[in-house]
Amino acid sequence: MSLDQPQSFVKHQSITRDAFLGGRLTLSQPSHGFRAGLDSVLLGAAVGQGRKNLLDLGCGVGTAGFVAMHYGRILNATLVDQNAEIVDLARTNATDNGFAERATVLVADITARGAERQAAGLVENGYDVVIANPPFFADGAGTLAVDRGRADARHMDAAMLDLWIKTAASAAAAGGEIIFVYPSTSLSPLLAGFEQRFGAVTVLPLAPRAEAPVSRVLIRGIKGSRAPMTLLSSRVLHGEGRSFAPEFEAIFRGEARLVW
Repeated sequence: MSLDQPQSFVKHQSITRDAFLGGRLTLSQPSHGFRAGLDSVLLGAAVGQGRKNLLDLGCGVGTAGFVAMHYGRILNATLVDQNAEIVDLARTNATDNGFAERATVLVADITARGAERQAAGLVENGYDVVIANPPFFADGAGTLAVDRGRADARHMDAAMLDLWIKTAASAAAAGGEIIFVYPSTSLSPLLAGFEQRFGAVTVLPLAPRAEAPVSRVLIRGIKGSRAPMTLLSSRVLHGEGRSFAPEFEAIFRGEARLVW
């Protein structure tokens, strides 16, 4: 998720080093504000096999893109965020995890006009897969985080979300897949934006526990497809106690991608 916050917020933060995928990735990120977690890992693990180039919109410190690169050994990635200091951390993480030769990290405003995005280095119609974990909660909804940077990262209205989807559509190549992860409470504008621009839209609902309401969704569309939408059965993240269900335990340990 993009931090979408003033650079001064990151400038004065301490940095932590955190392990992902059972220690296969170690990433630097700010100790406060938005911190990458399950959503970022699920997003990266959701990328299909055989993709050669990826665009991560609002990459933050690069978690989702690097997870996808862990599973896709031939995958090259372009990671984009508007926060220059967070981009510096993403570049450091690329080097530290052996992805420097396969990763390009750019500073760009995802919601800017096409010419501005291209000038920043984004390619139109150029990526096999585009992924994003956009800021969430509509303005006035949910609870604002105490930390201003975290609050900015978590709030977006429907019009702004649609700009993210529009940028993803412009960047994806014909036949490319576009994957977002998002809270289920804001599914309506997300689904509307996807159905307007993509076919073969697939929605995977994810619930924290059995019998619990769905809390987040993964949504995938194919650029240029005319296939109908598919709503998959819900999957449960946690098993007994605090443990993950076996499918997700394997994903979070870096042993399997998400098949959906």
